[in-house]
Amino acid sequence: MKQYRFALIGCGRISKNHIAAAIANRDIMKLAAVCDPVTERAEKKAADLFAGTGEKPAVYADYHKMLQEMDLDCCAIATESGYHARIALDCIRAGKHTLVEKPMALSTADAEQMIREAKEHGVTLGVCHQNRFNAPIRQLHKALENGRFGKLVSGSARILWNRTMPYYEQAPWRGTWAQDGGTLMNQCIHGIDLLQWSLGGEPDTVMAMTGNYLRKIEAEDFGAILIRFKNGAVGMVEGTACIYPKNLEETLSVSGATGTAVIGGLAVNRVETWNFSAPAAQDAEVAKLAGTDPKDVYGSGHNALYRNFITAADTRTEPLVSGAEGIKGMKIILAAYKSQKTGLPVKFDGLEFSTLDMTHDDVKVE
Repeated sequence: MKQYRFALIGCGRISKNHIAAAIANRDIMKLAAVCDPVTERAEKKAADLFAGTGEKPAVYADYHKMLQEMDLDCCAIATESGYHARIALDCIRAGKHTLVEKPMALSTADAEQMIREAKEHGVTLGVCHQNRFNAPIRQLHKALENGRFGKLVSGSARILWNRTMPYYEQAPWRGTWAQDGGTLMNQCIHGIDLLQWSLGGEPDTVMAMTGNYLRKIEAEDFGAILIRFKNGAVGMVEGTACIYPKNLEETLSVSGATGTAVIGGLAVNRVETWNFSAPAAQDAEVAKLAGTDPKDVYGSGHNALYRNFITAADTRTEPLVSGAEGIKGMKIILAAYKSQKTGLPVKFDGLEFSTLDMTHDDVKVE
């Protein structure tokens, strides 16, 4: 496999995980450029990469100029959420494989366009749902693939975290409908992705109640979602930024006729329950997973996600979290927003909605 030349666009809070992934995967990738309108941030990330690899990437403030001047294979996008779609489309149209942070977009139309144009331009599109690569989550999905749960009945995702006003004031785009959404879109989307992936990935109907209780932001700081999947299973989401005084847990549970599993801890890194009607060799593997919380809630899944993405680009196959996969969690949240606005259940198929639709009254609230 050749060494793929990457650019990182956006050098804010999450970018440290992209730098760590570039260092961990330097046998198959080279971070050739970093870009941020605040050049001091880009320079800092360039220095971090140099400390890890001995190589310093080019630094840009304008990604358009970077795309014109640099010889690149791939672009990773880690900007504010509201810019993901526009920048991704520019990278795709420039013929670059594109890996975008969650959420991939803030509207169904933008996400669908990204998927469509990536196919048209023959490039790989991936989305950063790195928790799919957590060791306990991989074991959970192996059990699902092997049918150990039997008929799926239900699952839940609980994201009980704390985000105080200084968090939102540090970056005023957070919590806005134009650039972010609320806790469901920002903090809970990873858990929602894991829930839909575990329960079959084909939602039918979404209902939600959300609200703004403690944080002075436009969007919600608490949300509850009920999802009926086409296979009959029911998913439940509880997501909040209001837990006192600090993050409490992120937990995924799955229950079926012949099995129940719960993966918890601060960021779905600990096996808390593992009960099945029949033993399997896999159980010994699970028993070896002590499960520890990561230093921060991002974990280290970006390392494996990057390797998976690069391998997919090289072999012209789909990455584990393709655009078609990445849209699902985002679309569930947009359906939840529409349900909150209308007071009605929302059909998943054919949904057309945007976070910006929450700012006007063309949808009647009952």
